[in-house]
Amino acid sequence: MKEIGFVGIGVMGKSMAQNLMDHGYTVRIYTRTKKKADSLIQNGAIWHDNPAELAGIVDLLITMVGYPTDVEDLYLSEGGFLETMRKGTIAVDMTTSSPELAKTIYKEAKAAEIGVLDAPVSGGDIGAKNGTLSIMIGGEREVFEHVRAVFEVLGENIVFQGEAGSGQHTKMVNQIAIASNMIGVTEAIVYAEKAGLDPETVLQSITSGAAGSWSLSNLIPRVLQDDFSPGFFIKHFIKDMRIALDEAAKMKLELPGLELAEKMYQTLADRGLSDEGTQALIKYYR
Repeated sequence: MKEIGFVGIGVMGKSMAQNLMDHGYTVRIYTRTKKKADSLIQNGAIWHDNPAELAGIVDLLITMVGYPTDVEDLYLSEGGFLETMRKGTIAVDMTTSSPELAKTIYKEAKAAEIGVLDAPVSGGDIGAKNGTLSIMIGGEREVFEHVRAVFEVLGENIVFQGEAGSGQHTKMVNQIAIASNMIGVTEAIVYAEKAGLDPETVLQSITSGAAGSWSLSNLIPRVLQDDFSPGFFIKHFIKDMRIALDEAAKMKLELPGLELAEKMYQTLADRGLSDEGTQALIKYYR
C-alpha cells in the first residue's frame, strides 16, 4: 500500500493527503479545482486530470468528496472507479454519505473483486491537520486490517464498526450528537455575553467541567475571535443532518433536536452563509 490515490482535496482532504506524503506514501491526487491542490503538487503529489485513470493505477484509493451524488457518480457511473480499479485493490470512501449507498457500492465492488470500506471521519480541519481524526469503519474486517496502517497515519481513534454501511451509520450518530451540542454551546455563549460576562473567562471555568465538549473547546474560541472560516462547512453539515433525518424516518424515529438544528442551519444557508464554518450558528442569534 505504498501508492495511494486521493480524490477530493478540500479543507480536510488536503491535510490528510499531506500527512500520507509525510509518512512516505506516494500520493496521486485529483480534485475538481486543481488550484486547491497546488501546495500538495509542490510537495510532491502526482496530479491526474482524470480520476478514473488515477483509480486504475493505485493500490489504495481514498475518496473524500462533498455529497452522496458525487460518491455515486465516481464509483457507479459508466467508466467509474468500480470499472477502472484493478482486482484486489481497495477503495475507502471517507465522505460522509448515505449508509444505503455504502452498501450498494460494497455489493458492486465485491462482485468486481475490489475491497471497499466506508470510513467517514470526525475531527474537522484540526483533526485532519494533526492526524488525530476519529475514523468509523464499515465493511469487511479483513479489508480493514489491510489498510489499518494508513488509517493510523490519518487518525487516533480508529474503530471498526461492522458490515458495510456501519461506518456511515456511526457518523450519523456523531452528527446527531454534534447538532444539538452546537445549539447548546452557542446559546451558552450568547447568555454569557448578555449577562455582561467575559466569554473567554467563562470558557476557563466550563470547558473542563461537565459542560465540556469538543465544540466548546475548539469552535467557540473561534467565535470569540469572529473567525467563521470553515473547519466544516455549514452546507456539508446540512447535508449530513438530512441524511440522518432520512435514515431516522426509515426507522420511524423522531429526532426533534436534530430537526431543530437542521432548520436553524438552513436559515443561515438562506442568508448566504453556506460556506462558513458550523460555528457561525451564533449569527442565528445575532
